[in-house]
Amino acid sequence: MPSSALDTNSAFDRVIEGADGSMWIVTTVADGRRAGCLVGFGTQVSIEPRRFLACLSKQNHTYRVAMPATHLAVHLVGAESMALAQLFGAETGSEMNKFEHCDWLEGPHGLPILTTATGWFIGEILRRDDFGDHVGFLLRPTAAQAPEVEAPALRYRAVSELTPGHQA
Repeated sequence: MPSSALDTNSAFDRVIEGADGSMWIVTTVADGRRAGCLVGFGTQVSIEPRRFLACLSKQNHTYRVAMPATHLAVHLVGAESMALAQLFGAETGSEMNKFEHCDWLEGPHGLPILTTATGWFIGEILRRDDFGDHVGFLLRPTAAQAPEVEAPALRYRAVSELTPGHQA
C-alpha cells in the first residue's frame, strides 16, 4: 500500500492512465464567440435521465466562453482524427481561430459542429460545479448524431504527449 501522498498520487495517476479514457472535443458559442477544446474529463453520469459531465480547465479559453453559454456540443473523436485532436488540444483559442482550420457547420443554438467527428451531441447546461482546477458542466442531451459505423474512439494514450494550449 502507498505510504505517502506522493505515492498515492502516483498510483492514482497510473490507474487513470491504465483506463485509457475516451477523448472528446467540446465546442460552444456565447456572446458571438466560438470556442472548443480537447477534453479528457468527460463521462456519462446517469442512464435515466441521461446526463453527461464535461469538465473544462479554468485556464482554458473554452472555459471562459462556456461560462455564459447555455449549451455545449460534445464530439466523439475517432482514433484516426489525431490532427483534429492536435488542433483542439495543443492550440489555444486565445491566439487563433481554430474553426478556420477545420470543417464545421453551425448546429442547434448556433453551436459549431465538427463535421469530421465520429458522432456528437448537444447538451443543455443544467449546472456548473467547481472541482478545483476544472469546472464540471452537467449536460442534458437535447440533440445528437450517432456514428454511421462503429469506429474506435481516440484515447488518452494517443494524445498524452500533446502540449496543451493552456496548462491545467
